[in-house]
Amino acid sequence: MSDSKLAGQFFDAAIGLLTRVRDEEAENIAAAGAAIADTVEAGGRLFTCGAGHSSLPAQDVVYRAGGLALMNLLPVPGAVGVDVMPATLGSALERVDGLASAVLDSSPATAGDLLVIISLSGRNALPVEMAQNARALGLKVIGLTSVAYAENTRSRHASGGFLRDHCDIVLDSKIAIGDAELTAPGVDAPFAPASTVVTSAIMQAMLAAAVEELVARGIEPPMLRSGNVDGGHEWNGRIMTEYRDRIFYRH
Repeated sequence: MSDSKLAGQFFDAAIGLLTRVRDEEAENIAAAGAAIADTVEAGGRLFTCGAGHSSLPAQDVVYRAGGLALMNLLPVPGAVGVDVMPATLGSALERVDGLASAVLDSSPATAGDLLVIISLSGRNALPVEMAQNARALGLKVIGLTSVAYAENTRSRHASGGFLRDHCDIVLDSKIAIGDAELTAPGVDAPFAPASTVVTSAIMQAMLAAAVEELVARGIEPPMLRSGNVDGGHEWNGRIMTEYRDRIFYRH
């Protein structure tokens, strides 16, 4: 069986996007890492959120091997993934005014904390309102989005603004509108989205920058180890006990 031409094209497209982000967003990623390090050093808490498939890169940095133990998911009921039925309800909830306010108000997030908001389009009510309200509460806000949407689509928020308009630091994923990298004869719709690959890579790069910054300041970053490595559970238990006031995924 010969290699798939389209599979190779997707890898090329993803690698191209990763290279662009590495080169063009390096300064912003470093700034985001420094902001996370500032929050950790000051005793603040770290949160991340995303709706729909944008929740996947958020979940990827929470309670995972090799991850920063202090990253907490700020879940939005019904909008975190495709487990809600029907799946289209999750998309509809992203456009509901007031939902982000209710989630923030019932969360442990407070002034001095940091929130990473992931939204590919950044145009729906949920991410825009989340960013607005988080900053009003005194949180530092990092937005991970595709700036192309803000430049070429209309906002669905009453303010007319996008996620990027209400962040302290913006990270641009460079994903084109429509989030599909390939086209082919016989297929009427573009396909092969790369946003999850690229956005997850940005999240990990940002945390790597934060780890580097903490070490430079003489602070040992509280990292988690794999539970499938001998001693991993014991290591993680110690970290979670030591930082229990800043970890919310374990009661």
